[in-house]
Amino acid sequence: MPLSLAVIVEALGGTLVGNPALEIQGLAPLESAQGQHISFLSNPRYQAQLRATHAGCVIVSAALQAMAPEGTARIVADNPYLYFARLTQLWRKHQTAERKPGIHATAVVDPSASVDASAFIGPLCVVEQGARIGPGSVLKSRVTVGEDCVIGARCILHAGVVIGADGFGFAPDGERWEKIEQLGAVRIGDDVEIGANTCIDRGALQDTVIEDGVKLDNLIQIGHNVRVGRNTAMAGCVGVAGSATIGEHCTIGGGAVVLGHLTIASGVNISAATVVTKSITKPGHYTGVFPLDDNASWERNAATLKQLHTLRDRIKTLEKENKP
Repeated sequence: MPLSLAVIVEALGGTLVGNPALEIQGLAPLESAQGQHISFLSNPRYQAQLRATHAGCVIVSAALQAMAPEGTARIVADNPYLYFARLTQLWRKHQTAERKPGIHATAVVDPSASVDASAFIGPLCVVEQGARIGPGSVLKSRVTVGEDCVIGARCILHAGVVIGADGFGFAPDGERWEKIEQLGAVRIGDDVEIGANTCIDRGALQDTVIEDGVKLDNLIQIGHNVRVGRNTAMAGCVGVAGSATIGEHCTIGGGAVVLGHLTIASGVNISAATVVTKSITKPGHYTGVFPLDDNASWERNAATLKQLHTLRDRIKTLEKENKP
């Protein structure tokens, strides 16, 4: 069902320049949008796409609105990207039948578990004994919530998520390993979203904690006893080893790794594929990626890196010998 620009602006605000009766049939990128679509520009680097777009309406900042093609409707917003995010929510709500709360017939919920009446438990989910699911939360298909784990309010857990599998704990006993029972649980706050096939392990003695507003992408591994602070976001394939503490409002790029028992301050941004090997005590942007090169050059550089400690010692010796 289409939405008129008048309905969009009434719901989300912004300043409309153009025909309020124009009906929008869908959302699309600037380069492929047509007259029935709405699009947006938030990054000035893509001004050329704005100038060339055939979209019926664009969401833009006041500074960039004059670059829209003549005759194109505009919604002027302080933060076009945020406006677009809220528009996607409005569109989904308008286009999709409201999901009714309840427990799917194929789900398995232990009698001792607590599921709020407003929550939705999807097909083939498992909620084990003592677990608690908060109001308005949605567990999509094949989600597993282990015993005594807690999911807060308005959380979304996508397909295949596992909450509360045993943490990786074993004590060496000669040539074999003795299992350390994981006696903690997982506590997830409110408004958390967890992507498909992400795993969050239960703690060994104390709980693994994911605070309010955290956003986790697909295929992330969170080890036992980790604590992730409010509104932190991690992209796909991040790995966080046991007992690491990550502060509030951090971002961690795809494929990055945080080693165990480290502390990451609030306000830290970690680039994709970075391996964090020491605690970070100050907010900022941190990167630790060995640059891509052709294989022969990479091997030469890698060989040189192995000699850095020897070169350092030689330089120190030369400095001592040449002191006045």
